[in-house]
Amino acid sequence: MKRYLLPFSGLLLACLPAWAQTHPKREFRGAWIQTVNGQFRGIPSETLMATLTDQLDALQAAGMNAIVFQVRPEADALYDSAHEPWSRFLTGSQGTAPSPRWDPLAFMVDECHKRNMELHAWINPYRAKTNMSNELAATHLYNVYPERFIEYDNKLFFDPALAENRLHICNVVSDIVGRYDVDAIHMDDYFYPYPVNGMDYPDDGSFAVYGGGFADKGDWRRNNVNLLIKEIHQTIRALKPWVKFGVSPFGVYRNRSSDPSGSDTRALQNYDDLYADVLLWARKGWIDYNIPQLYWQIGHPRADYGVLVDWWAHNTGHRPLFIGQSVPNTIMNADPEDATINQLSRKMKLQRSYKTIGGSCQWPASAVVNNEGNYRNALMQEYHKYPALQPLFKFMDGKAPRKVGKLNAVWTEDGYVLFWEAPAAKDEMNRATHYVVYRFGRGERVNINDPSHIVAITRDTWHKLPYADGGTKYRYVVTALDRLQNESRRASARIKL
Repeated sequence: MKRYLLPFSGLLLACLPAWAQTHPKREFRGAWIQTVNGQFRGIPSETLMATLTDQLDALQAAGMNAIVFQVRPEADALYDSAHEPWSRFLTGSQGTAPSPRWDPLAFMVDECHKRNMELHAWINPYRAKTNMSNELAATHLYNVYPERFIEYDNKLFFDPALAENRLHICNVVSDIVGRYDVDAIHMDDYFYPYPVNGMDYPDDGSFAVYGGGFADKGDWRRNNVNLLIKEIHQTIRALKPWVKFGVSPFGVYRNRSSDPSGSDTRALQNYDDLYADVLLWARKGWIDYNIPQLYWQIGHPRADYGVLVDWWAHNTGHRPLFIGQSVPNTIMNADPEDATINQLSRKMKLQRSYKTIGGSCQWPASAVVNNEGNYRNALMQEYHKYPALQPLFKFMDGKAPRKVGKLNAVWTEDGYVLFWEAPAAKDEMNRATHYVVYRFGRGERVNINDPSHIVAITRDTWHKLPYADGGTKYRYVVTALDRLQNESRRASARIKL
């Protein structure tokens, strides 16, 4: 029986390049909370709220700073929508509102922000039924416009060729972004459906009507998806220019056998099979981040994790790149050089050895919450030992907020408290939303790039100090962060604790 023990920093430090950071100050640390697995279906509202709260507490303790929460699995909603019916994955019956009524997306935004975690609203663009036997609500768009949908592999999909379908999806995105304080809109790997051997996707009719100018149906299909991605990005930017748009595509863009510049793999391909030209979206600036799902192990014979990490690291399209990690796959496979441990250490070493990789996202969040294979403990004790700010998105906004004012320690009824004033801001993009509090001991160099000195990341303009006997001198440093976590110049105060 394999022992899934996890090595710690001594081995890791020995393996890393000199410039790599064992504990980076900025790193995307996300987790996907899915709803299509039925884990929330029919659970009483109060119980589900408590379950989600417990999950978020565990993920916060594991150092996560972003939650990707599935809110639109089948052209339905895990939020109060005027465009689409309530999801059966919430209540058990599509179109039936939760009772007592509550809004899971609003709840998750609030709870994530309380924990200084981002909330990325995860939508599936085209899927309308995961099984044709599923019953749709009377208000579902299919029951109004059935001609706008295509059945394939016992599933139902929006026809990607139709402009009215793109408009509907953009209206859904506009509704979410406009009414909720989400930090991002997120799409996963389901664009054109995964192909089934011997079954062509039945869109000949649409190609005959809308395919003018395209000799190749594949090029036409890719253009249909390109148009949707571009229009969603434009929709988000017009409403709230600080909200990001990201995708988590299937882990292989193209095999080398299809394209000399592709990866040395032999697997299904985004470009050729799902008609998702992810690199084009990045190069055109239509997506703000990319999380390819690299759910294989190091040494997989057809899709080696190490090969794919290297390929994506060299093919970012000049957009932030994070790695989609499979927790079960990582803990079930042994390190290729030490059969007594799993692959987490080597995967983290690979991830952090590329300057173009800015973090990772864990699938599924429940595996982290449940500490499968000691995974959560390893994150807490080593890989996420210190807090991390989000990576910078300078192409969205590179201007930092002003520094905080009037930093001062004051005795209050609740103890010794460090107070400061929020900096003035001309607009929402430059408004301070968070503050970072650092502490340095006597004689320590003030280095705010070292996350081990972060004692708090907070939305408050105060921090309670751990007063002892007033005999030890510290320097506290406070900086301001805006919505995209650009960091201000520092303010500092000397305090005896």
